[in-house]
Amino acid sequence: MSLADIAFLPEDPAHDAEIEHINAEAFGPGRFTRAAYKIREGGPHERALSFVALNAGHVVASVRLTRIAAGKGRALLLGPLAVRPVYKNKGIGKKLVKIAVEAAGEAGAAVVVLVGDEPYYGPLGFKRIPPGQLRMPRPVDPNRLLAVELKEGALAALSGAVTHAALAAD
Repeated sequence: MSLADIAFLPEDPAHDAEIEHINAEAFGPGRFTRAAYKIREGGPHERALSFVALNAGHVVASVRLTRIAAGKGRALLLGPLAVRPVYKNKGIGKKLVKIAVEAAGEAGAAVVVLVGDEPYYGPLGFKRIPPGQLRMPRPVDPNRLLAVELKEGALAALSGAVTHAALAAD
């Protein structure tokens, strides 16, 4: 199996059951206690900006984007990103992130935020958010709060408590 055997497509409702299985496999029941999950409970993800990797017609990885708000700023939250164990370390996850970030930019998003490991996401353009700039709804290691600016200076508009954009007061 090589990256050439993988089809990268927009997420479809028909993929939901396989995506849920992959997320359960990757993150276990503890995923429901994470800060990013708490944000995602506030409303739907952006299906048009979420993608899957298929091999032989089966979902082997997925990434989702969800609209968030922090202060007067708006952004997209990337995650969960999950890859089936036998497909890891083949570049599938990184390709999904690149596709999602590119789609976010094309949709006019200014910033994509995530909670993740800088050694993995750094080469994809993500940098640490200054400590104290954002407050997640549950504890998060500040070194794992990362963002990529799609419009210069846009990260500065995000400040304070992070919530699902559907719950934000405009």
